[in-house]
Amino acid sequence: MKTYKIALLKGDGIGPEIVEQAVKVFDKTAEKFGFKVEYDPADIGGIAIDNYGEPLPQITIDKCKAADSVLLGAVGGPKWDTQPAGNRPESGLLKIRSSLGLFANLRPAVIFEPLKKASPIKDEIIGDNLDIMIVRELTGGIYFGQRGRTEENGIPCAYDTEKYSVNEIERIVKVAFDMAMKRNKKLTSVDKANVLESSRLWRETVNRIAKEYPEVEVNHLYVDNCAMQLVRNPGQFDVIVTSNIFGDILSDEASMISGSIGMLASASLSSGKSGLYEPIHGSAPDIAGQNKANPLATILSVAMMLKYSLDEPEAAQAIENAVGKALETYRTPDIYEEGKIKVTCTEMGDKVCSLL
Repeated sequence: MKTYKIALLKGDGIGPEIVEQAVKVFDKTAEKFGFKVEYDPADIGGIAIDNYGEPLPQITIDKCKAADSVLLGAVGGPKWDTQPAGNRPESGLLKIRSSLGLFANLRPAVIFEPLKKASPIKDEIIGDNLDIMIVRELTGGIYFGQRGRTEENGIPCAYDTEKYSVNEIERIVKVAFDMAMKRNKKLTSVDKANVLESSRLWRETVNRIAKEYPEVEVNHLYVDNCAMQLVRNPGQFDVIVTSNIFGDILSDEASMISGSIGMLASASLSSGKSGLYEPIHGSAPDIAGQNKANPLATILSVAMMLKYSLDEPEAAQAIENAVGKALETYRTPDIYEEGKIKVTCTEMGDKVCSLL
């Protein structure tokens, strides 16, 4: 029997609760489709600071590198707000992306039919099938550029540097083109080339790589226009490729179009098969330990893992189908609407398992 080894990083806040439900669904799926999953737990974020004094200890990096893939819950919380900037829980995320070479972040914005009413966008604007894939560069740009504080004429100043090499742009753009080829052969590249030199290099590189993919329709949008177009006419998009900071912002916007940030999964991929899978929402410390959290984004992250890292597409589709079916009747508090049955985090995990 095929066995997959998964590094399990539950993290902080609601992380342990939602990961527990995802594991339950993962195990049920494995049983149904004839494979086995072994889990190797490790610490990241605030819990790692408590246990090791740093947000990403070497033992966690080693376990992730030894695994077939990584499942992450969430990190952070007010308990660690007084930590110095380089030792905050969120810095563990930046470090693990760098340590594992996770340069490509896939963030799908998909709306399940039962959740259309939860979207702030009108039905006639959303259309029948909202399905956008945002491909975000993850290990370069302003989040990893030089930064610091200085003084000019006695006035305190701060700076953060946006910097990309051609190689960094090429590899993420090729991921996006390959994704477009598997979907609707339509790619939108988002930049700010009218102002930023880094964006001009980005656009030049996209246009050069586009010659290798003549079947793909390519267009360019400035980031401010793209933000507007996402709420004006989201159906025009299929695959969006963009930089680290622009992708961070646009993917959160797209998540709300989809009805709830609690529903969206993400994948962070390296040049090989291994990846890190996590919900895009935060650790929600205000509801941690109350069994109120929505585990569906984490469960859907397992589906993405099965699709992109473990080559189990049928198992992935089964999870997505079960989530869609569960939403017809059951809702956690964050997506509850009148006429549905309100359930806890644990109960939602059970419902998805029963519908597999």
